[in-house]
Amino acid sequence: MKILEITKLYYPWIGGVEKAVQDITEGLNDRNHTRVEVLCCQPKGPNATEKINGIKIYKASSFGIFKSMPISFSFFAQFRKLTKDFDLLAIHQPFPLADLAVFFFRPKQKIIVHYHFDIYKQKIFGLLLKPFALHTLEKAEKIIVSNPNMIKNSTYLEKFEKKCVVIPFGTDIQKIQSSIDSTKVAEIRKKYGDFVLFVGRLSYYKGVQYLIEAMKEVSANLVIIGSGQEEKRLKNLTAELGLEKRVFFLGHQPDRELYNYYKAASVFVLPSIYKSEAFGIVLIEAMACGTPLVTTEIGTGTSWINENDETGFVVTPKDPTSLSNSINKILEDSELEHRFSQNCKKRANSLFTHSKLIKIHYKLIGTVLCRSREN
Repeated sequence: MKILEITKLYYPWIGGVEKAVQDITEGLNDRNHTRVEVLCCQPKGPNATEKINGIKIYKASSFGIFKSMPISFSFFAQFRKLTKDFDLLAIHQPFPLADLAVFFFRPKQKIIVHYHFDIYKQKIFGLLLKPFALHTLEKAEKIIVSNPNMIKNSTYLEKFEKKCVVIPFGTDIQKIQSSIDSTKVAEIRKKYGDFVLFVGRLSYYKGVQYLIEAMKEVSANLVIIGSGQEEKRLKNLTAELGLEKRVFFLGHQPDRELYNYYKAASVFVLPSIYKSEAFGIVLIEAMACGTPLVTTEIGTGTSWINENDETGFVVTPKDPTSLSNSINKILEDSELEHRFSQNCKKRANSLFTHSKLIKIHYKLIGTVLCRSREN
């Protein structure tokens, strides 16, 4: 069985979708004679082929990224050439170049779609390309979504509910828990005291500015791990609010260090404000470490992963007061924090273990291909 995963960008590009694609790809490859390869684009640069953790990656040349999308003409030539050698195409949407390729080249292979989120910010761009995305969804045998909220709230999926299958993203829970270094956790707590943690790319949809504003009413520090286009603006806001001594920007951290920060934190906050935050793998990583959560209700997987009043609190987006009140409730109530912590670990282990979810992926793919042979 040969599968071609088709996605916008791939590791070492850092992002939630890219991490999910890498986990799926590496999890399926070499499973019962399954070969998985990847077609994606360069962030910028010429065509390239490389191997990453045993996966062959074809990277189409790109002039750069515009409106979150690589500008690539060679992608279409790569698509047309490569797809002939595979049994199944697994397309990760939104990816307009892949939708255009499916529309113009009409591949004969079976298609499944991993649907990650609707296009929101680029409204005109999204409106123009929506018919092509819908065409791909129409062609797909199955549409995999990460959470049930996606099916209920996506304007793209409303016609395709019967095709949709919920398979959450997962992570290696045991690896995370076994990687925690108690000595380093103690050192982090000594350095930052009680602290609130945010991990992620500093992008417009993350809502980090509202979390920084909320910290005016929280008697704890804030540690921000990640980088991105909003970093300078967020640092300026921190200075304007006089919070430089309580808000720390640490940049990107390797996984082993990151797990120690999750464990050391008193609360993990993901204050996203747009549905571009479709899932939030960082929430699962924090849960695996037993860290209570505060998230926002944006109608996506974040408020499915985080069960309100069970693993943390779900609050109104763009509302610093709601954020600070929820953070303070957890910080000021040790019994509540302990209950949330225990529930987080239980939920992470029961629903989001990577190995269990890869088995579900593999079974679904096998069903699609067996049905195609029967037809």
